[in-house]
Amino acid sequence: MCLELYVRGQEQFKPLLSLPLWHFIAQISSPCTHAGNVLLTSVVFKMCVSVVTILSRSHADRNVYPSAGVLFVHVLEREYFKGEFPPYPKAGDPSNDPITFNTNLKGYPDRPGWLRYIQRTPHSDGVLYGSPTAEHIGKPTVIEITAYNRRTFETARHNLVINIKAAEEFPLPYQAEFYIKNMNVEEMLASEVLGDFLGAVKNVWQPERLNAINITSALDRGGRVPLPINNLKEGVYVMVGADVPFSSCLREVESPHNQLRCSQEMEPVISCDKKFRAQFHIDWCKISLVDINKVVPVYVTRPEPGTGILPEFGEYKPPSESLKSRDYFSDFLVTLAVPSAVALVLFFILGYTMCCRREGVEKRNMQTPDIQLVHHSSIQKSTKELRSMSKNREISWPLSTLPVFNPVSGEVVPPIHPDNYETTSMPLMQTQANLQNQITIPQQRPSELIQERVSGDYF
Repeated sequence: MCLELYVRGQEQFKPLLSLPLWHFIAQISSPCTHAGNVLLTSVVFKMCVSVVTILSRSHADRNVYPSAGVLFVHVLEREYFKGEFPPYPKAGDPSNDPITFNTNLKGYPDRPGWLRYIQRTPHSDGVLYGSPTAEHIGKPTVIEITAYNRRTFETARHNLVINIKAAEEFPLPYQAEFYIKNMNVEEMLASEVLGDFLGAVKNVWQPERLNAINITSALDRGGRVPLPINNLKEGVYVMVGADVPFSSCLREVESPHNQLRCSQEMEPVISCDKKFRAQFHIDWCKISLVDINKVVPVYVTRPEPGTGILPEFGEYKPPSESLKSRDYFSDFLVTLAVPSAVALVLFFILGYTMCCRREGVEKRNMQTPDIQLVHHSSIQKSTKELRSMSKNREISWPLSTLPVFNPVSGEVVPPIHPDNYETTSMPLMQTQANLQNQITIPQQRPSELIQERVSGDYF
């Protein structure tokens, strides 16, 4: 049908058919274009071509057959999806379009628990990786892969069918997990790098059968994102399995000397480290050696899930209208009256203690000794005198500055300052020059003092 419409309308609208869809619709909607069935057939033809283009981006399923307990790696190549997108009229390099991927289990928003996905930048390939478990053997897992062209905003989708099969020997009895510090997970997933690492492990371990079981980024184990300096890497954990016991070189990390060095955050001494050092920097303190034959299995009994349907209890019967109404007035009085009465009693007790139990000033003075009252009154008088002097500096000198008698000589000693001394300019600390005008109190010589004491003792 679309072919017939195209033959009938291609002569008059061939220039319009070469335009993009939105430009084509704008042209045919203009009043200057020809009317008639030819115009209608051309529009229908253009819509048919668009439908065919969209349907052509959905491809047949792609099947893969990984083994349970063995590392599965599937690379989503950008080159494979570049041919899926139609040509774009705008200028640009189609060979370097940014393409991102979205992967999910068909009918679900996310991937299975054992499957992971990573893509560093839109200009790099995406990688699906993980280790299938025995529970998924014989059950095809359909993964929907959607590619997004970030320049043209076109999408392409196809399905990846993962058919998990049983391994020859699952699981391998001896498993070792290495921590490689100078690698990122996408670098380690490359077939060449992973093959070199397995070759180095096989050279040290000497097994008959060796498989990579799983690869995990250090960030998924709680590691920190490295600083973007000195070409630091995130680190990656690689678990491998073999059918023979661990070699003596791998057992060296369990020696007391190396364990002590690891506890002191020092690098242990491993004889076979030089076989890895050229390409892989292994942290031997984080190596894990597991012998499955010695691991005691722990069985957890789980309750069988029910049908999810509640048992039938019949129809709902609301309470009848014949129920007696309850009076809550008594409850309200008890709830309000009891706390109010307690608060009132406490208020009266507090008021009696503060108002009726006070001693008063007169009772206090009656219980105070007379000498203490006299001393207190003298202090109050002196205080009042000093306060009045501070208000008026022209009054006479206080009693403490009046002339006194020398108890030894009997002479009258004048005060420190004469009467005409200006107190406003008196310094805070007197110097030697200010003390020249002072009258020195005559002192008695020691010989006279001894004579007086002798005569006193005699009489």
